[in-house]
Amino acid sequence: MGKTLFDKIWDSHVVQYVDGGPEQLYIDRLYCHEVTSPQAFEGMRARGLKCLRPDRIFCMPDHNTPTHDQDKPIEDPVSKTQVDTLAANAKEFGLSHFGMMNPKNGIIHVVGPERGLSLPGMTIVCGDSHTSTHGAMGAVAFGIGTSEVEMVMASQCILQQKPKSMRINVEGTLQPGVTAKDIALYLMYKLSTSGATGYFIEYAGSAIRDLSMEGRLTVCNLSIEMGARGGFIAPDEKTFEYVKGREYAPTGDDWDKALEYWRTLRTDDDAVFDKELTFDAADIQPMITYGTNPGMGMAVTDSIPEIAEIDEAGKASYLKSLDYMGFKPGQQVLGTPVDYVFLGACTNGRIEDFRAFASIVRGRHKAENVTAWLVPGSWMVSDQIKDEGLDIVLKDAGFEIRQPGCSACLAMNDDKIPAKKLSVSTSNRNFEGRQGPGARTVLASPLTAAAAAVTGVITDPRTLLH
Repeated sequence: MGKTLFDKIWDSHVVQYVDGGPEQLYIDRLYCHEVTSPQAFEGMRARGLKCLRPDRIFCMPDHNTPTHDQDKPIEDPVSKTQVDTLAANAKEFGLSHFGMMNPKNGIIHVVGPERGLSLPGMTIVCGDSHTSTHGAMGAVAFGIGTSEVEMVMASQCILQQKPKSMRINVEGTLQPGVTAKDIALYLMYKLSTSGATGYFIEYAGSAIRDLSMEGRLTVCNLSIEMGARGGFIAPDEKTFEYVKGREYAPTGDDWDKALEYWRTLRTDDDAVFDKELTFDAADIQPMITYGTNPGMGMAVTDSIPEIAEIDEAGKASYLKSLDYMGFKPGQQVLGTPVDYVFLGACTNGRIEDFRAFASIVRGRHKAENVTAWLVPGSWMVSDQIKDEGLDIVLKDAGFEIRQPGCSACLAMNDDKIPAKKLSVSTSNRNFEGRQGPGARTVLASPLTAAAAAVTGVITDPRTLLH
């Protein structure tokens, strides 16, 4: 029997099999941000340990960084302490650190791929659940806890139970106005937020292969929201073209050797997955969420399910969720007034996302009732926006581009949505209070967010396509 690509990468990184226990897995790359690393560094310090392979570890702040006036001291004392502590720890332990205003800074899950730090065939970890993003490069990438961050710092290995394998095929061609974000929201709607628990997903099929690298990063980013340990896509010529010439990518003979290996990274034809699902791309429409978890989604033109459609065990939590959001069973959300629009996060903060947003707002103007936060995922994305003249398009339409950071994805910096206000967000989670205490969030694609930003209400983006 053949092997899945997940088996090939995982098994090639196993250092030791532990009888009746987890496997000791070698890690190629560890990313550290300011939120989940302080205790790990403190543990290393308390035990008198140094990082075994400091060249494999890269640090940068992103969760707590403000998206304005980054050249000035951070005003919030908690955020300032976390950002300053990461800088001090990186210096003490001899680690690469891309601090605020460093041209290599940004959201860690945006910077890794765009700098060529995340490469095919790697094992990649970070103390952050959305580390699955890097799977788009053809890597096995997953989030870990703070104690595990310390484990990797000390040994470059981690004790980990091998997940089961799942392949999700999306076949066919996406309709105009349907994006990678809509694919991910559709899969969550079909599988629920626990439908992939215990699995590592390989995304495949013609619709996945047709996605840009930015689109693939978006799909893999949201794997965790289905309960999966992670998700990845087999590398192909599109991947290799994306990687080539990036700062930390191999060069010369090393590139040729790497490319030869990367081209072997595919699932064998006779490999068998623990679970396999296939979906038709033609069935996917622009999606939007209506509840307080990413699986509570629907086509933007649909109505919220009636209470009779919900399992008896879930009715109480379903009604609680709708009450928090201010929606009712059977309601259409089209036409609902919007207060905030957020474009950004490690889900949709890349150049393709800004191109999509600009394609809708070009020649139109921001609605007066909408506050819009447009936040690049990195300084490289910020530069690309200017190089392509998108900043002019957005400015003419009444929008301002902020500085890079996680921003309104989560309430850990200045960009918080006020209580009761409704936000159309391109981020990854819509939990209660995720974007601010009492804030209400609907998740959507950059196209749907742009449509809301110019109309002032939740809108089917297909009605505004140029």
